Amino acid sequence: MKNNLLPSIILTTALAVLLGGIYPLLLWGIAQMAPHSGKGFTVESTHGKQYVNVGQAFISDGYFWSRPSAVDYNAAGSGASNKAATNTAYLAQVQQRIDDFLTKNPTVDKREIPVDLVTASGSGLDPNISVQAAYVQIARIAQKRGIAVDRLEQLVAEHIQQPLFGVLGPQKINVVELNLALDALP
Repeated sequence: MKNNLLPSIILTTALAVLLGGIYPLLLWGIAQMAPHSGKGFTVESTHGKQYVNVGQAFISDGYFWSRPSAVDYNAAGSGASNKAATNTAYLAQVQQRIDDFLTKNPTVDKREIPVDLVTASGSGLDPNISVQAAYVQIARIAQKRGIAVDRLEQLVAEHIQQPLFGVLGPQKINVVELNLALDALP
């Protein structure tokens, strides 16, 4: 027993220092290189109102829609639906989202609907959509707001965010920022 006690204490102490001190400091250091130093940020409208940079429930036809949320955009309880891709209730929910999208966007073919407009993200709070998800909504928004399609295409192009460090992840668009810019159009 004496032979095992000292190595156990040394191993426990070493792992506590490594995993309780060095590893968190390493992750904190990496986060400092991320946008906004890993602290998150709010988005401010032209009217001074601040929005948290998480997914929002934009459901009006005059706005770009966000990804669906399995937690109703509740930042206090983020999470996914945890349903398998073969779950019949999940498939019915996705089909309902497709049907709703096609009803509101009659110029869009079903094959053109990006997956991120009908499935929730892992956290249910993703503020970003794909570039294609923004472009397929332009016709509906142009008709609803009376804005020229080419002006909306330009607005979308101005809000495309490139992958982190140019290679990590796809291009994306922050829906909160895009909709605030949409409201600020003359």
